[in-house]
Order: sequence, then structure tokens, then C-alpha cells
Amino acid sequence: MITDVLADAATRMDRAVEAAKDDFSTVRTGRANPQLFQKVLVDYYGSPTPLAQLASLNTPEARTIVVTPYDKSALKAIEQAIRDMPNLGANPTNDGNLIRVTMPELTAERRKEFVKLVRSKGEDAKVHVRGIRRKAKDDLDALKSDIGEDEIARAEKELDALTRTHVDLIDEALKRKEVELLEV
Repeated sequence: MITDVLADAATRMDRAVEAAKDDFSTVRTGRANPQLFQKVLVDYYGSPTPLAQLASLNTPEARTIVVTPYDKSALKAIEQAIRDMPNLGANPTNDGNLIRVTMPELTAERRKEFVKLVRSKGEDAKVHVRGIRRKAKDDLDALKSDIGEDEIARAEKELDALTRTHVDLIDEALKRKEVELLEV
């Protein structure tokens, strides 16, 4: 029973760390990266559809992304969705067949804003991991009547180590992203 609770907590924490890394990848750096458009939702025939399902994304140059829609009738909607995307600052151009998105050069001030944004996302991820820990601890406390307190105390120490490991993984990903953002 204890191993089930710890295994479930570990799985959920792993997913939280992966979600944090994915979230970090949506914050733009000086280079064009197709992952920036991961969360762009296009109003396609009345339903919000992820951009990756509507178009292919290529990076022919360091600061340019070419969006080639599978359905040419979606060009205007894709262009509008990219233009409305917060924290992107890109101005897409439409030539009738594809959309070119040139990423503007980041200023030092804008880089610092992005670092603050990434730190905020990192803190949210850590809070989520701690929430998973809290739920697992409650589950362990519920088992106290069936299993001895020594076993529960040992399991809580394992849970704390697991939490510390996952928080450290988030911190490492955060530091890598900060270095990437501040790199000129």
C-alpha cells in the first residue's frame, strides 16, 4: 500500500516536471523555435484547434519560422492567432500560401521580463509538486491504523526525498532556461 502511494506520487511528480519543462519551452528566447507555437489555438471553423494540427512549422533561419497550413482557407485564422499570442511580439506576414513569422530581437529589458515569467512558471510547478506531496502524505496518514507508525515515518522520509529531487529537477530546468534567455 505504501509503495503504491509513493509510486503514484512519483509518477505524478514526473508529469509535473515534464509539464514545467514544456511550459518553459513556450517562452521565447532570441532564436525562433517551433515550440513557441505549441499553445497557439486557432479558431478553425468555430473550434479552438492547436496550430500543430493545422500547419507544419519550419525554421529556415535563426529568427524566422515558416508556417505552412494544410488547409489554405485557414491562413487568415492562423495569422490572427499568432498575432494575438501574448508574450510573443511577432508580426506574421501572409503571402497567400504560407505565413512567415520573424521574431524581433530581444532587448535586455524584455529578456529580464521573460526571466521573471519563467521564474513564476517554475514556482507554480514547485507548488504543484508540493501539492502532490501533501496529497500523498494525507494518503499515508490514512494508512496509519493499518500499518505501524515507523513504516509511515520511513515512507514520509522517502516522500520528502522524492519531493526534493523533483523540485531540484525543476530548478535545474529553470536555470537552463534563464541562461538561454540571458544569452545574447
